[in-house]
Amino acid sequence: MVNASPDTELLNTPLHDLHVAHGARMVPFAGYAMPVQYPAGIITEHKHTRNAAGLFDVSHMGQAMLRGADVAASFEKLVPGDIAGLSLGQMRYTLLLNENGGIRDDLMATRIEENGEFVLFLVVNAACKDADFAHIANSLAGEVSLEILEDRALLALQGPKAEAVLAEFAPACRDLVFLEGRDMDVDGVSAFVTRSGYTGEDGYEISLPADAAQAFAEKLLSHDAVEPIGLGARDSLRLEAGLCLYGHDIDETTTPVEAGLAWTVGKRRREAAGFPGAEVILKQISDGAPRKRVGLLPEGRAPVREGAPVQSAAGDNLGAVTSGGFAPGLERPIAMGYVTADHAKIGTSVNIELRGRSVAAEVAAMPFAKPNYKRS
Repeated sequence: MVNASPDTELLNTPLHDLHVAHGARMVPFAGYAMPVQYPAGIITEHKHTRNAAGLFDVSHMGQAMLRGADVAASFEKLVPGDIAGLSLGQMRYTLLLNENGGIRDDLMATRIEENGEFVLFLVVNAACKDADFAHIANSLAGEVSLEILEDRALLALQGPKAEAVLAEFAPACRDLVFLEGRDMDVDGVSAFVTRSGYTGEDGYEISLPADAAQAFAEKLLSHDAVEPIGLGARDSLRLEAGLCLYGHDIDETTTPVEAGLAWTVGKRRREAAGFPGAEVILKQISDGAPRKRVGLLPEGRAPVREGAPVQSAAGDNLGAVTSGGFAPGLERPIAMGYVTADHAKIGTSVNIELRGRSVAAEVAAMPFAKPNYKRS
């Protein structure tokens, strides 16, 4: 997860001082100094999020507003999702694609309105945001305007007690269901709140002015149900939830079909195509992909890590692990990775290389942990 050179000058999020004050161990991530864990440790943070509410700083991610005469039609030139079909306040997980059907990045797009006009609020991954925004602006030049929101922070409050906590500061949050968002007053501050997150838990992401972020975060942390959570537990939570991490489980060499994300290609889009890599992707939807992302359950207690080869019982190379670790909620190691399509069936026995030895494993269904989203 640490992906910056020691010589790189790191940026700080608006919550940097709060992280330090709460004893966080800071590491370089996507060009920022970010908390990887707090004194309680990753397992405690993970379990607290599953049982109560965890507060994550995701201010390093890219936030932007996309406007245009027909912004949905324009944006659909770059992604396979049904953007035109979004209702007001509806959020969609979608993918920026390259011409070969590979994934440039995954992102969230929410339909909002400004003066009666259809506008998109975008949130993209931190490591990709500069390239993403340049790609969008250059590809759609003359059709859209892209406003990068440099002065915003983004907080994620996740867990079964998130609604009760946030409702004390923003009662309107109770009206949202999973993948909905709206502007609302949050403790006297104008914010955009979505019911979303990347942990598999119910929760919210709160976009608010950077200069208001620390004071509000401290108020949340003063609540008995809320603890600060670092990148380590964020990773173990999303792995249990079977969710992809860009640059690891998906990248420009993987297609949505291989990644198990064919559902992001809307029905109307499949019929009309018109998105990058459509020929490759639609053929794979029809005929199948040569490899698939799968869940993996290794035997024993030792976690397998990214890059570990996955082999058949006969010793043939099938692919590799893309994410792996210890799952505190299951009290065992879990992983995900790619294997050839003929070995992707749930229950298939495989072997994973671990420090020079072979560990037996089984292809498993994902998510590993049942999602706890509020859908109605």
